Amino acid sequence: MSNAELTEAVSAFGISHLALITDPSDPRLAPYRDVGDPSALTRNGLFVVEGRLPVERLLESGRFGIASVAVTPVAAQAMAPLLELRCDVHVYVCEPAILEAVTGFDFHRGCLALARRPLVLPPLDDFAPASRVLALEGVGNPDNIGGLFRTAFALGVDAVVLDPTSGDPLYRKAIRTSMAASLRVPFTRVERWPAALEVLRGHGLRVVALTPDPEATSLDDYEAGRNDRLVLLVGAEGPGLTAGSMKYADVKLRIPIDPRADSLNVVVAAGIVLHALRQKR
Repeated sequence: MSNAELTEAVSAFGISHLALITDPSDPRLAPYRDVGDPSALTRNGLFVVEGRLPVERLLESGRFGIASVAVTPVAAQAMAPLLELRCDVHVYVCEPAILEAVTGFDFHRGCLALARRPLVLPPLDDFAPASRVLALEGVGNPDNIGGLFRTAFALGVDAVVLDPTSGDPLYRKAIRTSMAASLRVPFTRVERWPAALEVLRGHGLRVVALTPDPEATSLDDYEAGRNDRLVLLVGAEGPGLTAGSMKYADVKLRIPIDPRADSLNVVVAAGIVLHALRQKR
C-alpha cells in the first residue's frame, strides 16, 4: 500500500488520535525498539502487550495506563470501534514492515501496545476479603506463569500472590500465554516470603499446599467446607514447595495419579485442584 493509500485509509477511520507513520526512524516509535528487552522496558516503567485480543483486553480493562498502541492498517480497521472509544491513547498505524524494522520481530496479528507498569503493587491486605487465592513459589517459566493466570481467571480465583523468585506476569510471553488474564486477575509480589502466608491465614484463609507427597491428603478425600476461604499454594515442577512454606500449610493435598507418572505440570495440577475446589463450594 502506498503512503497516499495509507493516509486515505487512516483518514477513513475518522479517529482523530490515529497517526500514520511511514518511517521506522520516527521518534514516536522509538520506545518500541525495546520490546525484545524486558530489562529496558522495566527500567522505563513499561511492559509490552502483543496480539489483537490481549491488546483489546488491555484497552477495555482500564487497569493499566497505556503509553501507545502500534497497529497495522488491517488491525486498525478490525479494532476501530474500540480504538475510537480510547481517545486518551496514542495509536500509530504503520505497515507490518515498519513494525518489524523497529522491533526486530514479526508480531502476531500486527498489534502491539506499550503499557505502564504500576508504580506500586497492591498490599497483601487488599486480598483479605478473597475467597480463592493462588499463591506461587518459585514458578519462573513464563509459559507456566501465563497458564496459571489463565487457569485462575477461568476457575474463580480472586487474586494471585507471587513469591520473590516467581516470574513476571507482565512479561510479554506470560501475557500472551495467559490470553491477557494476567491483565485481569489482581496480583501482587511479596518480599517477606513465606511469612506472607501467615498474613493470609490471619485474614481467615486456609492454606492448601499442593504436593506429590504420598502421605498428603488425596484430593478425592478432601472435604472443603462450603464457605471455606482458601489459598492454593503451588511450587515449581521438580523442587516443589520449600519446607519453609510447607510449615504454613493447613492442608497438604495431593492429586492421585498413576504411580508410573512422576508428576503433573503445575498448570495442569492447579487446574485440577481449582476445579475440584469449585465443585465443593
